[in-house]
Amino acid sequence: MTPPYLMTNTILNLIIQVAQKLGEINAQYLNKQTPQLRKRNRIKTIQASLQIEGNTLSLDQVTALFENKRVIGPKKDVQEVINAIKVYEQINRFDFKNEKAFLKAHQLLMDKLINTNGQYRKTGVGIAKGNQLTHLAPPAKNIAYLMKDLFQYLKTTKDDVLISSAVFHYEMEFIHPFMDGNGRMGRLWQTLILMSQYPIFEFLPFETFISQHQKDYYQALSKSDKIGHSTPFIEFILNMLNQALAEVLQFNNRIMTDQDRIEYFISLNKGPFTRKDYMDVFKNISSASASRDLKKAVELNLLLKKGNKNATVYLVNKS
Repeated sequence: MTPPYLMTNTILNLIIQVAQKLGEINAQYLNKQTPQLRKRNRIKTIQASLQIEGNTLSLDQVTALFENKRVIGPKKDVQEVINAIKVYEQINRFDFKNEKAFLKAHQLLMDKLINTNGQYRKTGVGIAKGNQLTHLAPPAKNIAYLMKDLFQYLKTTKDDVLISSAVFHYEMEFIHPFMDGNGRMGRLWQTLILMSQYPIFEFLPFETFISQHQKDYYQALSKSDKIGHSTPFIEFILNMLNQALAEVLQFNNRIMTDQDRIEYFISLNKGPFTRKDYMDVFKNISSASASRDLKKAVELNLLLKKGNKNATVYLVNKS
């Protein structure tokens, strides 16, 4: 059964805007980021997703843990980051349609934080703000079949992943299948679903925008609860994705340095190539600039040069 939502004009307009930006990103060879940018964005993703859950570690502290450095901070917060790094580093190994993979991800994400990591809750839970109960989750006895139905939706839906990822995120939050870690699992699994069609989402820290609009995030969840379908939440998430993609395009409006170009080209994992191949990727640079870039890359031992003049080819130095 398809979880309920309405296809509003807001959703349609946002899908068009997101699709346009994704097309522009592909056209501008931004779908593959440099290793440095991928690392920076993954750190932002982890820090923002955990910050939403109350983690106090700063971006610098998360970066230090990412680099295996010692960090002074609350033991629980440090463990949350260590776990998240492990999970996101192997995100491509999880099948977003597989419920066992979902439970395995939770087991890793909540390792040493709760005793029931990787297991659905066995008791009832409610979410309260202050003295007010804001959400009463379905009974524990219903979780198994509710989650089975939700994964069946992922396997059979014809919805675009921009929709299905948001639907899953909301419905999982509504079911609240775990004693703890539901929010971070919802955001992780939405990323995984989006990646299945748009690889750029692996390193797109849209969680940063959710963190900046945390009040709106919870209001969208609450509003969807009250009306009985995920429409407000879908609208909110699409707006966050739209903003995150706009930032990628804005970042690209800067003037790329030779180092930026070299790092990006190497990330494409091309085989032997010529200067013309290099210029086919970077269409706005002159042949002289391309030659200087390649000469610098050879001097830095990033590329190996073979042949002379028109017969020159380059290879990525993998040693």
